[in-house]
Amino acid sequence: MVMIIRTHQLKFIFFVFFSVCLGIKVYPQSIASDSLIHPYHVNYYVTGTICGVGLLTNYLGIPQTLNKKEISLIELQALDRSSISGIDYWALKQDPTKTDAYLTYSNYVLTLSVALPLALMLDKRMRRDWYDLLLMYMETLTITTNIYEWSFLGPTFQNRFRPVTYYDQLTFNQRNSGGNRNSFYSGHVATAAVSTFFFAKIYSDYNPDIGNNKYLLYGAALIPPLVLGYCRVKALRHFPSDVMVGIGIGALCGIVIPEFHRFQDNNISLGLFSSSEATGIAVRWQPDILK
Repeated sequence: MVMIIRTHQLKFIFFVFFSVCLGIKVYPQSIASDSLIHPYHVNYYVTGTICGVGLLTNYLGIPQTLNKKEISLIELQALDRSSISGIDYWALKQDPTKTDAYLTYSNYVLTLSVALPLALMLDKRMRRDWYDLLLMYMETLTITTNIYEWSFLGPTFQNRFRPVTYYDQLTFNQRNSGGNRNSFYSGHVATAAVSTFFFAKIYSDYNPDIGNNKYLLYGAALIPPLVLGYCRVKALRHFPSDVMVGIGIGALCGIVIPEFHRFQDNNISLGLFSSSEATGIAVRWQPDILK
């Protein structure tokens, strides 16, 4: 895609040019290997703003999910196990006496998953970019949490009862909490998935020489959220479909959001243009998809 700008449009071009400079870090095109050394470009103003605003909206979204109306006895009595699909019915075949143990296990898995990206700092190249990677990780977690809290898929708009509400052998107080309306989808699993897939994405981009082995790494990234999802189902907190949606959203965010930061300056070239009809600046942009 080529764009020709006439002389009287130079002021506008300089404005756009400096806007682009604020949006990406510009490295000399003569350093061909720079994209391998620094695969990401982080705009501190934009990413910092996303993190700041995102943390605020995360905070504002907490009451929407935690302070729901308690479930009435009539609602509990109206629950119909036969309405649960086959894939989800497994959640209604658990031992309710073991919920506390599996909740504890799930917390351990979640903590380890969220901390996993810290292992990236063992690599010297990534350690040099620790601040950029930290901001990207905060941005990715913040966006993922906002999707959970504010998207139509999340518990702000969905009121699916947790499996625990279907167990008559549990007490009314164990079943009627307003938080038991937050089964769909699993925010814990989404958080674990975004963390592990973020790790896999960053490691793969800093080590392109691993080739197709990166898919093995992505396969390994799937294990912690699956284990966490298993524990959450055993703890009567979620149905399997809640877990699957959480994994999908978390994995998507963990891969796509860092990819937005891979805006390479060698896709853009600037130069002077002169012809009998006009003189100005030529801006050429070739997206990776066209290469």
